Amino acid sequence: MDAGLKRELEAKVYAGERLTREDGIALYESDDLAWLGGLAHHVRTEKNGDVVHFNVNRHLNMTNVCSASCAYCSFQRKPGEKDAYTMRIEEAVRLAKAMEVDSLTELHIVNGLHPTLPWRYYPRSLRELKAALPNVSLKAFTATEIHWFEKISGLSAAEILDELIDAGLESLTGGGAEIFDWEVRQHIVDHDTHWEDWSRIHRLAHSKGLKTPCTMLYGHIEEPRHRVDHVLRLRELQDETGGFQVFIPLRYQHDFHDSKDGVVRNRLMERTEMATGAEALKTFAVSRLLFDNVPHVKVFWVMHGIATAQLALSHGADDMDGSVVEYKITHDADNFGTPNKLGREDLLGLIRDAGFRPVERNTRYEVIREYDGPDLQRRETPQAMRL
Repeated sequence: MDAGLKRELEAKVYAGERLTREDGIALYESDDLAWLGGLAHHVRTEKNGDVVHFNVNRHLNMTNVCSASCAYCSFQRKPGEKDAYTMRIEEAVRLAKAMEVDSLTELHIVNGLHPTLPWRYYPRSLRELKAALPNVSLKAFTATEIHWFEKISGLSAAEILDELIDAGLESLTGGGAEIFDWEVRQHIVDHDTHWEDWSRIHRLAHSKGLKTPCTMLYGHIEEPRHRVDHVLRLRELQDETGGFQVFIPLRYQHDFHDSKDGVVRNRLMERTEMATGAEALKTFAVSRLLFDNVPHVKVFWVMHGIATAQLALSHGADDMDGSVVEYKITHDADNFGTPNKLGREDLLGLIRDAGFRPVERNTRYEVIREYDGPDLQRRETPQAMRL
């Protein structure tokens, strides 16, 4: 990067000026990751100090039967396929109750677009899950699922959201976003929910008092300019509604092993490689710098690995996603190397080890408990090597 442009961008960041599309593309072209990380760390510190947020959550996928066949997804199954499943609501409640350990505060629910399940299955499932877990927040359904519910119910998204909120919904999930630009999207997504409907549904959710996350799936066939465009669309919507609490960059992953039935569903593997750790950190940094009106940036450790997730906390992220037991949506049968679960104590250790102060939050980013930060004496004193 030209030294003059570098000074100009740095001055804009420290003055708190909004960065442009051209600025975002220029930042991605920089190979000075330490400089990018330092700028992003300045912004995350201005917004959140030395805090790293986390919550204790579990994921529940009630069905993997899906009408779509998205190119990146190994989760979906067609009716009758081996490993296709759909839970009875009683089964989902029983499984959720078994997850009620370690002061669980959030249940994250995402499903396939089931071709024959009736609409009433979904609000009823929320009602029964909320009755069984009254102190657990229900973060459920992507905008893609809400759009699907419109199709199978004949109701409007506004009516659907009203009923789901009445049943206990506290937040939508951020999925279904992937990359919004049609140049890329037409190659990776196999459903009808694109920017127009995704934004419409989140706008409606925000108007009804819901706070939601937003996401971006990166590191496949898109280019940095597509990532910039994606963030700026979300930034503009945030200017309008103020309803996004957190932005979550999600690293696209290969499936290193075939699915159990021998079918390779992740078709993007033939065309691309996964983003490196350095590219992941650059994506966090540039996203934090561009997305000036969202309070939090989250690193989902399942998709990035533990070491990269810790480094992301110094490259713009201030939230480390909680204690997921399993995550099936993008890598149903791989061997990525992340653990199946991180509990509260694991997260506390990782956050402190990265040099930050852990704060446990709920779904609305209200503080549940603040914890002591890293032991500065231990960090500054030579320690015996652990073998």
